[in-house]
Amino acid sequence: MHPKLVPFFGMSIQIAVRLPDEAVAFVDSQVSSGAAKSRADFTWHAIKPEQRRFFAERDAAIYAADGPDPDMDAFVEHASRRWLAHIEAILSAFDLE
Repeated sequence: MHPKLVPFFGMSIQIAVRLPDEAVAFVDSQVSSGAAKSRADFTWHAIKPEQRRFFAERDAAIYAADGPDPDMDAFVEHASRRWLAHIEAILSAFDLE
């Protein structure tokens, strides 16, 4: 789903942030061009990838601390064999082997 079509549910809190003039000019240019609905919209979409990265790193650290997982190892082996079989079938269908 396009980010502009995703509904926002929840409260929002207004904050004041000091930014260099050129940063504000860039944000405003994105708003005036229609790339962002507002300064707040631009800021939210800029923060979301960092938030996802933070949580992914946290989750990776949790999984790394748990050590090897035999069930997951078996799944990865099975999935990779299955993927390889699909690739081989596609190559064969187009005589690309």
